Amino acid sequence: MTVDAPLTWVVGAGGLLGSHVITALSRRARLWTPGCSVPWGTADAPRLLARLAADFADAVGEGPWQVSWCAGAGVTGTTAAALAAESAAFEAWSRALTERLGDRAEAGAGFVASSAGAVYAGSRSAPFDEASVVRPISDYGHAKLAVEAAAARLSEAGIPVVVGRVANLYGPGQDLAKAQGLVSQICRAHLLARPLTVYVPLDTVRDYLFAADAGALVADCLERVRRERGHRTKIIASHQPVTVGHLVAEVRRVVKRRPRVTFGAHPNATLQARDLRVRSIVWPDLDRRPITPLAVGIARTVQAQTGALAAGALA
Repeated sequence: MTVDAPLTWVVGAGGLLGSHVITALSRRARLWTPGCSVPWGTADAPRLLARLAADFADAVGEGPWQVSWCAGAGVTGTTAAALAAESAAFEAWSRALTERLGDRAEAGAGFVASSAGAVYAGSRSAPFDEASVVRPISDYGHAKLAVEAAAARLSEAGIPVVVGRVANLYGPGQDLAKAQGLVSQICRAHLLARPLTVYVPLDTVRDYLFAADAGALVADCLERVRRERGHRTKIIASHQPVTVGHLVAEVRRVVKRRPRVTFGAHPNATLQARDLRVRSIVWPDLDRRPITPLAVGIARTVQAQTGALAAGALA
């Protein structure tokens, strides 16, 4: 590590994506840690994020820098009020960054996480790419588009930015309290011998990406946008579509037992698209890399959850 490596702030470093971005950047960037944690979901969050942005700018000085926004606890079905609070937090953070680092934009770069599933949920003619028309059908999807619009304003201030439309992440460390992460939820149901009800049909298609692979791709996107400048939107995905039925079968193959999965109905199911195949046409060379096979990722997730169960941390 040299002093020329960019000082890097990963917002949401404790989450699934953020923690793996930290790992991927640990050997190629100088990591900056805020002096306090952000009380997400409170009225204090925007104000504190703005203050932390000022602290980060002071730490940057005249050197290279980069930021990665990986925060956000919202999912499909999250209330509009909670999503508005998340958007307000991002707005405050991005506005403070432009105010404090706008005059040093040429030394910076940024990544902002969005959701492929949320913004393409109502789109037609899968597979979707960065040129496809976005059609969100939930408050969550509209909130992600609002964050993307705010990210564009960072670019207008001269800061190179890449928005990552992230596919379905999974892997060790996923927040199992959220109604999200079907791979991790099925693994937990198996280990706890509890039934899991799935509210979408067996032929529902998703793109499942192991979180460590996503973290590595985000790190490469930051390097690329720093070099090329400007504003980009890139899909962060495995490019390997999988049906829910195939996913359940893969878990069964890995754990040697049929998962206790049942299928039912739920009002939020109407907010779930049947086919969310995606492909990236932006910087396609970055996608030509080995990725974690689904069966291997499932096995690693089960292994991590088994350890958590033994420690009394899986419920």
